[in-house]
Amino acid sequence: MAEIERIAEVAGYLWTKGWAERNGGNISVNVTSLMSEEEKTLPALCPAIDLLTPMEVLSNHIFYVTGTGKRMRYVAQDPFANGSLIRISSDGKSYEIIAEQPIVPTSELPSHLMMHNYLRGLGRDIKVVVHTHPTDLIGMTHCKPFLDSEKLTRTLWSMIPESRIIVPKGVGIVPYEIPGTLALAEATIRQLEKHDVVFWEKHGILAVGEDIIECFDAIDTLSKSAQIYMNARMCGYEPEGMTDQQLDDLVPAFGL
Repeated sequence: MAEIERIAEVAGYLWTKGWAERNGGNISVNVTSLMSEEEKTLPALCPAIDLLTPMEVLSNHIFYVTGTGKRMRYVAQDPFANGSLIRISSDGKSYEIIAEQPIVPTSELPSHLMMHNYLRGLGRDIKVVVHTHPTDLIGMTHCKPFLDSEKLTRTLWSMIPESRIIVPKGVGIVPYEIPGTLALAEATIRQLEKHDVVFWEKHGILAVGEDIIECFDAIDTLSKSAQIYMNARMCGYEPEGMTDQQLDDLVPAFGL
């Protein structure tokens, strides 16, 4: 499947960028529309596994999900030895692994599915959730002023025009929560009401979208903005950044 190749491509980028130490980060992609009717009815490789929360909106949907404890560098090399296809049950209360190996999905699967379920319930055709650990962006969340969404968005937007263009909804912030918890997922969902990219304080970044490459591009562009900001600070100055007028001029020019 071509989409699996694209997932492997992005997993490789996350590793080579230094954003996926050990088993850091995870990916889930809704591939239902890309599968034939025969593929959708593949037999389960193991007994059904109950979900903590029913996912009615995702009934019979199929996802590629990276595996628990698996490394992105190996997902890039062999996605089905390091991830699996799962099928949500017709009542949304459980899932089965249907291909290609019985690889247990990421421990953050409930969080991913909660986000997919919520956003699809709003009528948004969100297919992808990507979570990763960009060093520069996480570093900014260790600085108290940047724990304000407006301040962080304004700073990153102002470093390079592409940030305003590629991440037009700005970024959300979730105060520190224990990784993998439903509390973190619920807090993230509240931020996804307004944003497609959410920072997790002292932990990482999450992006949602219709295309996995676009999710990567959004995070990559924000990372470039962070690097520009930090390089300017290393020169001994607080960077001026683009003016409000310069940022506003991008709106009609790019239909934002």
